[in-house]
Amino acid sequence: MSASRIVICLLRNDLRLHDNELFHWAQRNAEHIVPLYCFDPRHYVGTYNFNLPKTGPFRLRFLLESVRDLRSTLLSKGSNLVVRKGKPEEVVADLIKQLGSVSSVAFHEEVASEELNVEKKVKEVCAQLKVKVHTCWGSTLYHREDLPFHHISRLPDVYTEFRKAVESQSRVRPVLLTPEKLNPLPSGLEEGAIPTAEDLQQTEPVSDPRSAFPCTGGESSALARLKHYFWDTDAVATYKETRNGLIGVDYSTKFSPWLALGCISPRYIYYQIKKYERERTANQSTYWVIFELLWRDYFKFVGIKYGNKMFQVKGLQGKSVPWKMDTKLFDAWKEGRTGVPFVDANMRELALTGFMSNRGRQNVASFLTKDLGLDWRLGAEWFEYLLIDHDVCSNYGNWLYSAGIGNDPRENRKFNMIKQALDYDNNGEYVRRWVPELGAIRGADVHTPWNLSSAALSHAGVSLGETYPTPIVTAPEWSRHFSKKPGSAGPSPRGKKDASHTPKQHRDRGIDFYFSRSKNL
Repeated sequence: MSASRIVICLLRNDLRLHDNELFHWAQRNAEHIVPLYCFDPRHYVGTYNFNLPKTGPFRLRFLLESVRDLRSTLLSKGSNLVVRKGKPEEVVADLIKQLGSVSSVAFHEEVASEELNVEKKVKEVCAQLKVKVHTCWGSTLYHREDLPFHHISRLPDVYTEFRKAVESQSRVRPVLLTPEKLNPLPSGLEEGAIPTAEDLQQTEPVSDPRSAFPCTGGESSALARLKHYFWDTDAVATYKETRNGLIGVDYSTKFSPWLALGCISPRYIYYQIKKYERERTANQSTYWVIFELLWRDYFKFVGIKYGNKMFQVKGLQGKSVPWKMDTKLFDAWKEGRTGVPFVDANMRELALTGFMSNRGRQNVASFLTKDLGLDWRLGAEWFEYLLIDHDVCSNYGNWLYSAGIGNDPRENRKFNMIKQALDYDNNGEYVRRWVPELGAIRGADVHTPWNLSSAALSHAGVSLGETYPTPIVTAPEWSRHFSKKPGSAGPSPRGKKDASHTPKQHRDRGIDFYFSRSKNL
């Protein structure tokens, strides 16, 4: 093999060429660059607590698409993506021995323990083989070293304090220019085949035409999505009004799956927002995209501060809660058979598409932890399995928050499933979309079929307990909203029949209920 300097760039959740410090550093420090992606077998086993599948079919498909897209991009720049099946530390060791003149291994640092363990093992291998290690930080909008806290232990435990501090005292680093050309692979190095879903003991998912995320993985699709949402449609200018929608592709940015795999840089999104604000319009909606990116940052930094507490049953607060373990209740929740249509619709959408709206996630998490009293980690691991956009810190951070043992400055919160359904799906369109057995129940009555007369149920072809379940639980506070349902005919009193829009009275809430003083959610 070549005697000139070689750098191995170990890629993980940074599957992009734009704004990727690894490639910039390697280009300056080596004659040959080996961009490497490893399909780590540890990602395709069971989850930590309950042995649920760790990587589901929709996320795997999105990952495979992202890897293929990056290979195509690198080929166009005179490089290639080397792909291997195996543990990164073992693959790196084999490549160092095979290539002979590797000067450095470079990678982006991650946050959670499993990823940190890989980094530790790669460093050990490199030390044994006398190869240097170069690390970068590139997964957040604000760089870790630019935070206005002297040490990560000083990170505020309330999001608002964090947000105000970084917005006033930190700056977003500029986006790195995309290289026109990359130094080539060493001669004779095989690229390696990209595995199929079957190779990784997973089935190819069936696409559902109802999906709110019918997009493909990869940097090219991510950049095209931003162009569509910002520059082609101006949808970003109404994001704050539509972001709590339930139906359609454009009610929200949908950047999260690409952000999770690093197919798009949060800094690139930020500077595109700034450009849009200069050239088109600046309003609460354009700011709100940055606001949500900051939430993502915050959960990453919380992960650094608290480490494995993020995954422990007592959470960040060390609070003992008598969670239940009830397989029948959990199965009903995860399969969308709770008998509460708004919950079931969201859970079926997740199972059939790998995606669920932010509004839906908050509701089904509240239902699992507050109405059913089940261990929050069951929900977190089910989401880890199925979500296309699973990001370990955001997922576990949000579940801790819903369970009341995470970053919540106030007392326990509980969502009212009926009020939420009436607020965000007031004509029942979303529920009928995903719970077709209730399709003949008109209007908002679809949210509470157990309240309908036997004649009305019979007319709609519904038999509770047979064609659709009776509720596995009912909360007393739901009854306050039974009489507030809009009629089954005529326009809704809130003026929005479309579940892709947000009711006016909820547009100015902070991220969901975070800043709401009302307990009546």
